[in-house]
Amino acid sequence: MRGAIILIVFFLMFTVASLLIPSPMFPGTFFCTLIGQAASEYSTYLSAVFNGLFYGVILWIVFTVISRRLEVEK
Repeated sequence: MRGAIILIVFFLMFTVASLLIPSPMFPGTFFCTLIGQAASEYSTYLSAVFNGLFYGVILWIVFTVISRRLEVEK
């Protein structure tokens, strides 16, 4: 349950940060480039969602691995 909360919090944090920061961030800009002109109107929002998913999942995996290692040590 804590993992889901971590995932949602970091997803929202990176999505909002990607919308507020005017510079392009990896991997959102990479995926928007792959999509091409089909969704050029929504490229800012798609980039933010891709960034939120990417970094949220990475931090969720890190949290899960660290919490399992801490439980094994007890």
